Amino acid sequence: MPLGGQERQMEGSIYMREALKEAEKSYLKDEVPVGAVIVFNNEIIAKAHNCSISKKDPSCHAEIEVIRLAANKLKNYRLNECDLYSTLEPCMMCAGAIVQARIKNLVYAALDPKSGAIESRDNLLEKKYLNHGTNFFKGPLEKESSDLLKKFFKSKRN
Repeated sequence: MPLGGQERQMEGSIYMREALKEAEKSYLKDEVPVGAVIVFNNEIIAKAHNCSISKKDPSCHAEIEVIRLAANKLKNYRLNECDLYSTLEPCMMCAGAIVQARIKNLVYAALDPKSGAIESRDNLLEKKYLNHGTNFFKGPLEKESSDLLKKFFKSKRN
């Protein structure tokens, strides 16, 4: 269970469902369908999805976008007591931003065997030299998140 206890897992499903809704928005915009939300004090304070193509900016991954929104909302670049839910295991750029933002907990739905930097290709959040430790958990809705990504990439091959 991602954050401990059945109640926390149920909350995690609610938050991940919101992240999946964001991923569906990016899918409809012909962007790689990844969504993310940030939770503070058991409330979603920011939602975002991939928009690298539409913004012509390679840094506009869902996790980066949601961190920007949450930092603006809290008027602080440190998000120490926040949890980030992402539909896909973060890449190395996003993992770095998660550390810099001091995210407390990261929960992701689907693994990214190509560029996932949390457990698939590397273990960036476990490096001893980091100045902040982020807890990370494989969470709910893996199948739904993975299916949406597969559907997107299949449409690109046809």
